[in-house]
Amino acid sequence: MTNTIAHLRLPAGKDTFDFERGSIFFVGTATVVLRYAGFTILTDPNFLHQGDHVHLGHGLRAQRLTNPALEIDALPPIDLVVLSHMHEDHFDRVAVAKLDKSLPIVTTQHATEKLQEKGFRALYALNTWQSLKVFKGNSALTITSMPGRHGPGVLAALLPPVMGSILEFQDGNDTRFCLYITGDTLVIDQLKEIPERYPNIDIGLFHLGGTKAFGILLTMDANQGLEAVQLIAPKVAIPIHYNDYTVFKSPLEDFQAAVAAAGLEDKVVYLSHGDTYNFEVANISQLH
Repeated sequence: MTNTIAHLRLPAGKDTFDFERGSIFFVGTATVVLRYAGFTILTDPNFLHQGDHVHLGHGLRAQRLTNPALEIDALPPIDLVVLSHMHEDHFDRVAVAKLDKSLPIVTTQHATEKLQEKGFRALYALNTWQSLKVFKGNSALTITSMPGRHGPGVLAALLPPVMGSILEFQDGNDTRFCLYITGDTLVIDQLKEIPERYPNIDIGLFHLGGTKAFGILLTMDANQGLEAVQLIAPKVAIPIHYNDYTVFKSPLEDFQAAVAAAGLEDKVVYLSHGDTYNFEVANISQLH
């Protein structure tokens, strides 16, 4: 069972609480801006530019090959951040310098400790299956930490703990829309519990890229990505976290070929940097 460990109430302001439609804007890497039901949510903020380097620990560096689709100063007002883990390609030095230190951030215990050192104050740490309940106007949002592991075997202990996330948007007691974010995980046995607990996921954001360090796979490549889509079975799957860094060894084109070979093209939406996926919940709900 999930365990709600904290509540957060946000000021309603002048936002429109539209439960019928929403949007996902793809900034790049694992960074998206989700707008739905009056909430504006930022994931894994990465605003470094092409040619910039990130430090991933243990002497590992990576160079960014792309630019973000917008600058951090051009973001709309953000209600909260959902962060899968503390790596510099997911929460970079631009975000550290320019995000409001009072902005709520939902993430792992490890990441909250690192962010606290950087001056962030509204930090919500979740262990697997723990939840945060967020209220804004007549909308409610439950964010629940999902299983994830960033590397195989003993290598996992050398990498930051990772969480996936389920975001359930509620109007009263009814869940109107459910979004899953994988985080930087491989396909592990614990993922099988997600569709058992959440059989009606509307949209899934899948972190791909086939990140490799020392020849070892650290994020899902094309084959694992396909396996995860088939396992989680969202009505719509959107790949993100691809083609952005030199450590990403599995290009999006490989995933597209795997999806086509499996006959699942109608389940997957592809976004280029700067693209917006506008969705209507009623239309998604009719998909199987």
